[in-house]
Amino acid sequence: MKSILGISAFYHDSAACILKDGKIIAAAQEERFTRKKHDPSYPHNAIEFVLKYANLKLGEVDQIVFFEKPFLKFERLLETYVGFAPKGFVSFAKAMPLWIKEKLFQKNLLFNKLKEHDENYKSDNNIYFSDHHLSHAASAFFPSPFDEAVILTADGVGEWATTTVAIGKENKLEIKKEIHFPHSLGLLYSAFTYYTGFKVNSGEYKLMGLAPYGNPIYEDKIKKLIDIKDDGTFRLDQSYFNYATGLTMTNSKFNKLFGQKPRDAQKDKITQFHMDIAASIQKVTEEIMIKLARSIREEYKIKNLCLAGGVALNCVANGKILKEKIFDNIWIQPAAGDAGGSLGAALALWHTEQNNKRVINLNDDMQGSYLGNEYTQEEIEKELKTAGAIFDTFEFDKIIDQTAELLSNEKAIGWFQGRMEFGPRALGGRSILGDPRSEKMQKNLNLKVKYRESFRPFAPSVLIENVSEWFDIDVDSPYMLLVASINSERKILMTDEQKKLFGIDKLNIKRSQIPAVTHVDYTARVQTVTKNTNSRYYDLISKFKKKTGCPVIVNTSFNVRGEPIVCSPTDAFNCFMGTELDYLVIGDCILDKSKQNPNLKKDYTKEFELD
Repeated sequence: MKSILGISAFYHDSAACILKDGKIIAAAQEERFTRKKHDPSYPHNAIEFVLKYANLKLGEVDQIVFFEKPFLKFERLLETYVGFAPKGFVSFAKAMPLWIKEKLFQKNLLFNKLKEHDENYKSDNNIYFSDHHLSHAASAFFPSPFDEAVILTADGVGEWATTTVAIGKENKLEIKKEIHFPHSLGLLYSAFTYYTGFKVNSGEYKLMGLAPYGNPIYEDKIKKLIDIKDDGTFRLDQSYFNYATGLTMTNSKFNKLFGQKPRDAQKDKITQFHMDIAASIQKVTEEIMIKLARSIREEYKIKNLCLAGGVALNCVANGKILKEKIFDNIWIQPAAGDAGGSLGAALALWHTEQNNKRVINLNDDMQGSYLGNEYTQEEIEKELKTAGAIFDTFEFDKIIDQTAELLSNEKAIGWFQGRMEFGPRALGGRSILGDPRSEKMQKNLNLKVKYRESFRPFAPSVLIENVSEWFDIDVDSPYMLLVASINSERKILMTDEQKKLFGIDKLNIKRSQIPAVTHVDYTARVQTVTKNTNSRYYDLISKFKKKTGCPVIVNTSFNVRGEPIVCSPTDAFNCFMGTELDYLVIGDCILDKSKQNPNLKKDYTKEFELD
């Protein structure tokens, strides 16, 4: 049996993945183990986990593949600095020592790190390097249910490429077109993330969540920054940006165009201006993605689309592509960002380089993205006892019944079951759950449990067979990567008086029968749940439906703001004790907050650096 270890590291979201004979066995991000959000360091813990899960020592692994090519990246940095000289000298001087010391000799660096896992690992002859965007494209195409597809990838930047179009057929994948740095849709979106006072590489989804509160009145001004062609290709006017040469994303010319300096998150409140900016950049992003999708459908005449790269996490844009019916079918890699590069690099090596046959799995080759670690009941109880937790254990049916009952009574519940998810979304393995019918649930979860901005929307998990009764979508959306409208008969329309309210104030108005998952524009980021990928979660929602008539529950990730999703039972207990969660359901155990030792309560508000 042939095994391949895939690694992504040293930028953000380091991760590891292992394949056996081309089948995905395990994958995880380093942040889950180190508890540092978006951890970019060498993924020592993630590698240890995937090796253990696959029952392999490193010396027994056939090939190891890194998700990008450091030399090409170095060439881009050098050429950029030369091209913009002398402007970029400060960031050049900052970047070079690290490149010269470590990154240029990445093979050697990797070899030395890998030896720490296994003293019998003696030679670096089995280390390979993939291309960054090829890794993204492979992560989107090879696990998809399509024999043939066109693959669109878009992110900040890989080596040179920022946007690519590839064609996948059976076990082959070929990149056909590229847009190169410094022209980047990902970096444009990140520039506005920075400008509105959020953190680049982690705050982009906040910008997307803020957009529905505003009006896209700055669309024309944004189009001064970016020249968009009819086919969706684009060029950015670099005179407004600072990311190619400086240490910030935007410059004074950018500020002058929009009339304000970047928001200081420590001092400045979010105003209508920031909401309108968010709405404007979101609209331009959607326009580009739709134009790109239309032109590649027209050019290649292929009916299936796959998406990956950080921009593919823009589930609002994905929902628009789906709604426009440009392609018959769309499949999006759940770990669309750099973490998924570890998986894509391994799959590209197995199929494209080694010409191994591809077996298409129509039941989801990503296994619901539940590719992380899991704990036995014995291990769970041992960790809980060590932490000082007080818990009761029940038979499975009782767990489901009691949890559904607690949810229907508006309790906020930490849910820790089965394998951990791979990618940025909690999908019912490491989730916080609530009743979507509750008018208080969204605000309470944001402020009391997640300690984050109150405008942030939550996602609904819905039984696959009921999805079209509640949402304007009739396709499977297992990874929360498609946004759809709430069906009109479920909506509660706003009065003229309510429409006049200031952005965030609209949040407190009941807009549908499931207000906790209805965003201000009557949309939701839908996750469909099936019995075959997560039977426990499916049974819970089914039981909730039996009790309430509603086949939907609120699902948000099990963490607080700035913290990675919980990984171990100890992490889960700490988060439970550090927040106002009412109950924790972990394996066959139920923990009631009111019965815990109050001395174990943690001050979680300062525990993690804000994202």
